[in-house]
Amino acid sequence: MGPAAPAPEAVEPEAWYGNIQYLINISAVGASSCVLLFLLVKLRFDHRRIPGPSALAAKLLAVYHATAPQIALHCGADAAQFLLFERASFLVLAAVSLAAVAAALPLNLFAGDATIADQFAATTISHIPKSSPLLWLHLLLVAAVVAIAHLGISRMEDALRITRFRDGNGNPSDPNSSSVAVFTIMIQGIPRTLAADKTPLKDYFEHKYPGKVYRVIVPFDLCTLEYLADEWGKVRNKISWLEARMDARSLFDEFVQDETGQLEAHWFVRRCKELWAMAAQRFGFTDDERLRKLQTSKLVIGSKLSDYKEGRAPGAGIAFVVFKDVYTANKAVRDFRMERKKTPIGRFFPVMELQLERSRWRVERAPPASDIYWNHLGMSKTSLALRRIAVNTCLILMLLFFSSPLSILSGMQNAARIINVEAMDQAKSWIVWLQGSSWFWTIIFQFLPNVLIFVSMYIIIPSVLSYFSKFEFHLTVSGEQRAALLKMVCFFLVNLILLRALVESSLESWILSMGRCYLDGADCKQIEHYLSPTFLSRSSLSSLAFLITSAFLGISFDLLAPIPWIKHVMRKFRKNDMIQLVPEENEDSQYMQNGEETNGLISPLMSERSDSDFLNGIAGHDLSMYPINRSFHMPKQKFDFAQYYAFDITIFALTMIYSLFAPLVVPVGAVYFGYRYLVDKYNFLFVYRVRGFPAGNDGKLMDRVLCIMQFCVIFFLAAMLLFFAVQGDSMKLQAICTLGLLVFYKLLPSRSDRFQPSLLEGMQTVNSFVDGPTDYEVFSQPELDWNLYQS
Repeated sequence: MGPAAPAPEAVEPEAWYGNIQYLINISAVGASSCVLLFLLVKLRFDHRRIPGPSALAAKLLAVYHATAPQIALHCGADAAQFLLFERASFLVLAAVSLAAVAAALPLNLFAGDATIADQFAATTISHIPKSSPLLWLHLLLVAAVVAIAHLGISRMEDALRITRFRDGNGNPSDPNSSSVAVFTIMIQGIPRTLAADKTPLKDYFEHKYPGKVYRVIVPFDLCTLEYLADEWGKVRNKISWLEARMDARSLFDEFVQDETGQLEAHWFVRRCKELWAMAAQRFGFTDDERLRKLQTSKLVIGSKLSDYKEGRAPGAGIAFVVFKDVYTANKAVRDFRMERKKTPIGRFFPVMELQLERSRWRVERAPPASDIYWNHLGMSKTSLALRRIAVNTCLILMLLFFSSPLSILSGMQNAARIINVEAMDQAKSWIVWLQGSSWFWTIIFQFLPNVLIFVSMYIIIPSVLSYFSKFEFHLTVSGEQRAALLKMVCFFLVNLILLRALVESSLESWILSMGRCYLDGADCKQIEHYLSPTFLSRSSLSSLAFLITSAFLGISFDLLAPIPWIKHVMRKFRKNDMIQLVPEENEDSQYMQNGEETNGLISPLMSERSDSDFLNGIAGHDLSMYPINRSFHMPKQKFDFAQYYAFDITIFALTMIYSLFAPLVVPVGAVYFGYRYLVDKYNFLFVYRVRGFPAGNDGKLMDRVLCIMQFCVIFFLAAMLLFFAVQGDSMKLQAICTLGLLVFYKLLPSRSDRFQPSLLEGMQTVNSFVDGPTDYEVFSQPELDWNLYQS
């Protein structure tokens, strides 16, 4: 059975990245070209003119020195949180790279004496023989890496407090927070009839928390309202089109009758027309009958719309209760949750609670009003469940069978071989000849798989998964982003880590190979094969190649931000002179403010006054002078946070998992986050910046990101546990210690977010900054021209 283990290596597939030297050279040339294009062309587009060297240095220095509060103030809390995440990831990986390069790399190079196949394998942990005592030093490095990651994630959690008005437990993070959401709870599952008369619900809370209730908002079924408004418009258009058609037909009949005079049609034609008229009359296909049905439908829809105008429409089954202080809001959430857990079976409820269907309530802290999809209020639970079942089913099928472009190409190749084997063999030999015929085709075939993976993973798959998340009709924007983030992380982890490490094209093929190995084989060594020196070295080199491509080409591509650039240029060429005479009402329009032309994308980041001197006389600028729009209604976000969070988390996980397997991977991962941090900071301030986003949010998306980052550390420990179990000492003590470290880290409490009475004493009451209707009341009111629907 000895020679059976290396059998898979005998048919070792060709590396997807081709030659690593080609990859490094092409990545360096591509990154340099993108940087030059940015300096020579892109800056002119961003700033309407080519700045001089001193002005360019001042602008870039202002971007570099912009702090998180300034980013949150000018670009919104989401942008500030994303940059804090990238900065923390860079610091964590920079510290881990110091430990990996200073300790793990010399240990692998000089202390290892195992047989190696190439120079890169000498830098990996595979260079250390199996059951070597030196692996205990790697166990100490595992503990050091975990400690660095835990400290960095905790520090990042502290830094995020400035951009969120509520921590993970719902307690306020900032005593000066001015968000009404801190004082508000959201109740789901109330009777829909309460929208017409919310007095019973208000009396219930006044009785339960006397003198502490500020407002009770019960919105209507806005999802149905939007549907009715759309249907009313469609019916009105159909009626107009049908009336115009009937008028045109009557005029045409009169014209034909005048032209033909007394000429009569053939008896067969006349009989066919009579039969068709009788059938249309019998089955209701006449224009008069269709017009009558459309007018009836219009009256029915108009009556339903009038119910919304007069306050008789059904509710969405959701209520928002605003309390006068934060303490009562937090206490209400805890009280309802404890009552739900401790309610005994067979308990008798008061009549008021039965009328309010208290047993069906789901109480939680309210999201910000700007974070809610108000047109989704009123969606039935059955419809939402069916949508999510359909999306998750499609996601599982895609993960199993079409998880990567390599699996699709492999399936097409297998299908082609079934149809015509000789043609496929001839095509393969022709490609081999073409690849060796010239240096041009060699570079193309070496680099083409990278381009394919980049386009699919960076553009196609995120777009499909984002559409899936929108199809689920989440209640909040952050809920949709969290769903998209989870889906993308699953896809990226499967494709960029699991399948790449296993050198497989799809989960289906890996499951089948494992099934054949362990179900059919008597002495299967599949796991040992995956952790063999040759396989582990090839997997580490594959991950290093992908990190090089992402760090140099992917981020340089984002530096140019070509999609907004192309859209703006195309929109500019589509305009004619007459259209340019009319000002446009959008965020890209230019306005004259204080005699100075400003623009949401083009406005200078700094003021024109000098506060200090940089670089021997270069004038510095103050970010606080950047114009801020306090628009109440939230604009549309231009940056896909879920996609970039998912990709960055995957890079973080990939770097952490291979940090001790291949120490050279870690510096590249640190360079990726440092480079991306600078590029994204510039893009947020000059390209993707949209006015009107709040400087604080509830941080639910960041809670999901922090949770996944902690799981990345667990993935690292699980990979090291598997390695020590196969390659460690014979007594498995190293694996047992790693398992204990994993359990300890899992049970280790995160940064304390406990209730702090001293913080609440400094909190303002809702009366101190709410003047007039709250955000929830404004957003929940239908914005319709009722006179239009009464016509």
